[in-house]
Amino acid sequence: MSLLHVVGFGLKVGHLLWVPCCLIVSFIYLNWFNCNLGINHNHNCSNNNKWKMGFLGDYDGKVWLNNWWEKNLGNTCKQYYYKYKMLRRSWWRKLWHAYVVFWIVISSSRFLHMSSEATEKRKESLVSLCDERARMLQDQFNVSMNHIQAMSILISTFHHAMDPSAIDQKTFARYTERTAFERPLTSGVAYAVRVLHSEREQFEKQQGWTIKRMDTLEQNPVQEDDFALEALEPSPIQEEYAPVIFAQETIKHVISVDVLSGKEDQENVLRARESGKGVLTAPFRLLKTNRLGVILTFAVYKKELPSNATPDERIQATDGYLGGVFDIESLVEKLLQQLASKQSVIVNVYDTTNHTDPIAMYGSDVLGDEFYHVSTLNFGDPFRKHEMHCRFKQKPPWPWEAIHSSVGMLVIAVLIGYILYATVNRMFISEDNYNEQMELKKRAQAADVAKSQFLATVSHEIRTPMNGVLGMLNMLMDTDLDVTQQEYVRTAQGSGKALVSLINEVLDQAKIDSGKLELEAVVFDLRAILDDVLLLFSEKSQGKGVELAVYVSDEVPEQLIGDPGRFRQIITNLMGNSIKFTEKGHIFVTIHLVEEVVHSIEVEPQSTSKDTLSGYPVADIRRSWEGFKAFSQEGPLGSFSSPSSELVNLIVSVEDTGVGIPLEAQSRIFTPFMQVDPSISRKHGGTGIGLSISKCLVGRMNGEIGFVSIPNIGSTFTFTAVFTNGSPNSKEGRSQPINNQPHLASSEFHGTNALVIDPRPIRAKVSRYHLQRLDIRVELVSDLDQGLSLITNGNSPISIVFIEQEVWDRDSSISSHFVNNTRKVDPPKLFILVNSNSSFRASSVNSGDPFPVVITKPLKASMLAVTLQRAMGVGNRGNTRNVELPSLSLHHLLRGRRILVVDDNSVNRTVAAGALKKYGADVLEASMDGDGNNSKLHVPILAMTADVMQATNEECLKTGMDGYVSKPFEAEQLYREVSRSKPVETGSICHGVYIGAKFDSSQLGFRIGCEGIKTR
Repeated sequence: MSLLHVVGFGLKVGHLLWVPCCLIVSFIYLNWFNCNLGINHNHNCSNNNKWKMGFLGDYDGKVWLNNWWEKNLGNTCKQYYYKYKMLRRSWWRKLWHAYVVFWIVISSSRFLHMSSEATEKRKESLVSLCDERARMLQDQFNVSMNHIQAMSILISTFHHAMDPSAIDQKTFARYTERTAFERPLTSGVAYAVRVLHSEREQFEKQQGWTIKRMDTLEQNPVQEDDFALEALEPSPIQEEYAPVIFAQETIKHVISVDVLSGKEDQENVLRARESGKGVLTAPFRLLKTNRLGVILTFAVYKKELPSNATPDERIQATDGYLGGVFDIESLVEKLLQQLASKQSVIVNVYDTTNHTDPIAMYGSDVLGDEFYHVSTLNFGDPFRKHEMHCRFKQKPPWPWEAIHSSVGMLVIAVLIGYILYATVNRMFISEDNYNEQMELKKRAQAADVAKSQFLATVSHEIRTPMNGVLGMLNMLMDTDLDVTQQEYVRTAQGSGKALVSLINEVLDQAKIDSGKLELEAVVFDLRAILDDVLLLFSEKSQGKGVELAVYVSDEVPEQLIGDPGRFRQIITNLMGNSIKFTEKGHIFVTIHLVEEVVHSIEVEPQSTSKDTLSGYPVADIRRSWEGFKAFSQEGPLGSFSSPSSELVNLIVSVEDTGVGIPLEAQSRIFTPFMQVDPSISRKHGGTGIGLSISKCLVGRMNGEIGFVSIPNIGSTFTFTAVFTNGSPNSKEGRSQPINNQPHLASSEFHGTNALVIDPRPIRAKVSRYHLQRLDIRVELVSDLDQGLSLITNGNSPISIVFIEQEVWDRDSSISSHFVNNTRKVDPPKLFILVNSNSSFRASSVNSGDPFPVVITKPLKASMLAVTLQRAMGVGNRGNTRNVELPSLSLHHLLRGRRILVVDDNSVNRTVAAGALKKYGADVLEASMDGDGNNSKLHVPILAMTADVMQATNEECLKTGMDGYVSKPFEAEQLYREVSRSKPVETGSICHGVYIGAKFDSSQLGFRIGCEGIKTR
């Protein structure tokens, strides 16, 4: 019957536990399902698309789990839930109260149990510590006692057994001093000889002093400074005496003192010679030191005695007494100093020979823990009893572990119970929330689709007419316009480009918000991108007279794999801000490998105004990268010292000498749509999202961005980015197709020697960087005199001389002297480097002499190549209006090409055709209603569309197109895409097809030939 009761009780308990378990699991499941199926609109660039995936996969996986749950467990749990719902609230409340009381009792019991365990552990610890100290004290005492006993044998052998004696006071003092380390617990050793009354007179004559009485010293303890041996009284007449004849240097004041005249010593001496063992005195105040101590005494016998010798035999055989003085207080103190736990335990040592009146030998009156432990000490004297009393210095702490454990257990139990109690009400709320969230989810999905469609449509519809506006303006600039008309056209172009930039920024921000921002992975030339950005801002910098320069370290690979467009966007945003807010000085872009900066960060001093590009002071660049993880082992490369790594970690800095950022605005500089001051938007334009987009792009490139800014000094923005090495000899570079990049005509200048005369090292370094890209060897000097000396006396002939305007304008007489003297040798070509043509003082050094060629900054390798070709009469002497070498190369590339432009917008057709005809292409125009034939001719197809979504680009390439250009396009962009297309064999009707506007895969019929195209 009892077994049935147990089984029945177990079933009831199991049923009660199963009900809340089902409720908890259902509650967790509903919340997880709601959260993971809901749409979260607060995305940013750092967690793109993470909300789409859970630990069970994507949306389909969660739907499958939901169906399985409803089929297998959902109905069962619902049944229990409805049964549980019918329980009366009062019964549930009583059960809750009983549950709480039960766990209070359990937690209290646990507290008492853990407290008692803690007390026992504390007692065990004290016992261990006390026994350890007692054992160490006893062992060290026994070592000293054995050594004193050995000395008694030595005295018996070398003093009493030899005639004359081999030991005197000097020998004894020196020996005991040298062997003191073997008796670490003794403060002194002394030997007293046994002298009978009949021998006293002869003994005193032999020693030269009178035997003194001990009790005088005991009654009037002497100190070290006032001790006088002559002041002691002679020992009274008695049967025998025990004067000290040998003593260690530390206690030599006891020499001639009769130890038998002292009460404590007399008792000690008599017990020692009768027992033949070492005996201890009761604690007493030592002479001179007045500290508590004891004396260990051994009798010295004339001959060896049997172990069973009687006391009378021992007395008759006694020659003297060897005593060792132990300073108990110092002894125990030294012992405790050797122990790490000295401060935690209070130690007291007692002589308990008289247990009713124990004598304290060491200790203090400091109060400690009420619990103490007693350890017995055995110092070898069976008559004397000693004990060590130990107690903790601190009172026992509060049993926090027991408190935390019991309270924590109670809290957890109460929380679990409360969760069960609240689950019932939560179920109804969860069901309602689930239904509501599913409805909101559908609306959010529809709104997300509508938002994406709206952005794509608006972007496309704005870009298409803007392509016509900007394209026609570019074509208009090629016509014969006067100065005023050219200014009007440039203003219109600037406004149009500002509008396109605004559209791009808003679109990028929308992509970031929706988590759809993606990066390409193509091979690109970093230096060519910087040349393009320089060209973009060169007109503005020249107009302001601001020096604009770029420097890329030689350690940076020629080709990288990454997203060149997004990298260009970051550089453009940072340089654009610098151009806006810099009215004087310079803007300087530098690119290095992170490891270069890390290896030189400890040795490079802070830059001064003399070390800058323009001579204006700048903000300390090192403060802009404080806290970067790339500078530690936790960076994206882990350890950038590995030479075999294919990853390239770049650090890019954009330095300016502008107005700087106010301190109060620096904390929100990367916040979207935030301006430092509302007036800035009215004065300079912009939306305030360029920096936030740049920060996001840097994050997508596994980098970091930071800045330092000082008002009225300038700002420096620094960011890192991780790319893959795209060089042909690298693993990734060999597997990636290499995009055609502008090829610098450097072979024409191979072996050419150039001289740069510039007093500023950084600016000269920039000039050398651009010239070395043309395979020109460069020498640097700081003034014309040094340059003239190098030209006339140098080992290598100088063919080209670049003179900074600052040097040329400094003194016209020195400039004339330089030019005249260079003519005496093979005269080099002279070039003057200026920031703007308007700032250069146009004066000839000599009337009728050819004036040096003026090169306007910013320097670019392509521009230098064209200028040198013209001046030196080598290479291509192409169109003088366009000095950029890439355009010249494309001019020859398109010559003889027959290109078909297809677009349903006549304006866009005209713009594309005009840009291509300008470079010699034979262009045909057609609308989108042409039909292809069945020719097998392969014609390259290039898409031109105003839809700049990444999906559109991928769709173009997926359907078989060879390239992609977004509207509005720049001429350079179109030319580069053209240069990538391989023309078909000569004699074909067309060498390329360019499709614009909206298209679908059916329009790829153009690939099979061009004969069927209806041209207009």
